Amino acid sequence: MPTLIRTARTTGILYLGLAIAGALGFLLIRPRLFAADDPSATLANLVQHQSLARAGVAFELLIVVTQALAAVWFHRLFRAADARAASAIAAFGLINAVVILVSAALLATALDIALDPVGDAAATVQVLYLASGNLWGVGGLFFGLWLIPMGTCVLRSNWMPRPLGYLLVGGGIGYLLSAFIGYLAPGAQAVADALVLPATVGEFWMIGYLLTRGVRGHALDQTPPDQQPEATPQTIGSAAD
Repeated sequence: MPTLIRTARTTGILYLGLAIAGALGFLLIRPRLFAADDPSATLANLVQHQSLARAGVAFELLIVVTQALAAVWFHRLFRAADARAASAIAAFGLINAVVILVSAALLATALDIALDPVGDAAATVQVLYLASGNLWGVGGLFFGLWLIPMGTCVLRSNWMPRPLGYLLVGGGIGYLLSAFIGYLAPGAQAVADALVLPATVGEFWMIGYLLTRGVRGHALDQTPPDQQPEATPQTIGSAAD
């Protein structure tokens, strides 16, 4: 298998892992533990569902791992097409991984306080969960930012469908706007949610394309030798003839 195709497939697996970890940790587990208007209920949930709370921390750590590795592999994939944009993908992705890492630490601290109370445990746990949620909110800036150079790489390389590139760039801009709207106009949450829909479609399209196709065939002719198909004894023998 050509090196570039293998890199694309690995990137797709990492990106899929990021999507799954995020869905399970943030969208499924967190709402079962965090009661936005009831600190006592949040504390009780953590005490009664310790395993679920620990799983929530573990999934956030998995998000950090897959986000960081996906950022690095996207750089490896696109560096030959646009080195500057590929570096931007890596930089923004790694920053977002650090943001989620801090969120995971806050969730772990909340669980520790719930199991070994200090002071007003309910209030402290609630504040930690609120801080974690706001880290996700502000971290959306960098998740949006990493989609813009990703879409740029798709457009400049022509290794993938151009509509995918435009969708990723537009989705990244939507993510940025959504983060600001979430804080400037809390009552317009429906608008903020709608702005991230193009990004969601673009991300799953990217994941599917990386896993099933990798890159278009002509990309192999445009990449440097270190990303070309690996030599085999048969090809070496043919070259010798």
